[in-house]
Amino acid sequence: MIGITPLAAEKARKMMVDNNLSPEANNGIRIGVKSGGCSGLNYVLDIVDSPSDNDRVFERNGVKIFCDPRSYLYLNGTEIDFEDSVMGGGFKFNNPNARRSCGCGTSFAV
Repeated sequence: MIGITPLAAEKARKMMVDNNLSPEANNGIRIGVKSGGCSGLNYVLDIVDSPSDNDRVFERNGVKIFCDPRSYLYLNGTEIDFEDSVMGGGFKFNNPNARRSCGCGTSFAV
């Protein structure tokens, strides 16, 4: 399972509306990982209009979350949060699978 806090869900819904997508439709956020970053893997978060064919789909706090099967191996149990800060605000990933993370919080290693 992948979760999202109420504040992060509110920010995600606002991003959908700002991109002319309705949170009530089949729109949502796609999270995943890609190789790179200072710790080996980077988090990826996008607003999308529908899931891909093999995506795992979760709905938490009124937001649909899509994740491809490969990324899910690294993200199972992760909770997406949002930090409103002058220095480094934005979506944050609380990933119990990460052994270490970089200082900026956008890459990790397992």
